[in-house]
Amino acid sequence: MAINGKFRVSMEDVFPEGAFVVSEVEQVRDFDKSTPQKFVQQLDKESGLPMWAVSVLDADPGARKGDKTITVKVLDEVQPVPPEAVVVAGHEFRPVEFDGLTVTPYVDDRRNRVAYSLRARAMRAPPAKGGKPASASTETKPAGGSAEGKAVA
Repeated sequence: MAINGKFRVSMEDVFPEGAFVVSEVEQVRDFDKSTPQKFVQQLDKESGLPMWAVSVLDADPGARKGDKTITVKVLDEVQPVPPEAVVVAGHEFRPVEFDGLTVTPYVDDRRNRVAYSLRARAMRAPPAKGGKPASASTETKPAGGSAEGKAVA
């Protein structure tokens, strides 16, 4: 049997309703090699690539409360850059898709259940479905808290 513990999956398999970046991209600490005085970034055992972590919000309304925010580890030589934010109803969101996604099941001793570790080779913006880049927003709230916005030159 050719199962090595991890499975290739598609973005649609894991996040059928999409996902949103909710954190900065950070280096994953290698707890075996790091000391209190020296941070060492963890490398993927198979590829040797540095590991980066980003938290994402699962947009599936049926996802359990404790499973709404998931950490995805991205393998890349350089720090991945999250997609641009889009403005929807006056709020910024960072929709994201992952390429080369794998899932590794493991036993979560704290919850006494099977949990899943997600890894990806790249992160990118999903194909546009509306909205506009956050940097292109032209509305601001005037002083006094009025709901009306005005254009910024």
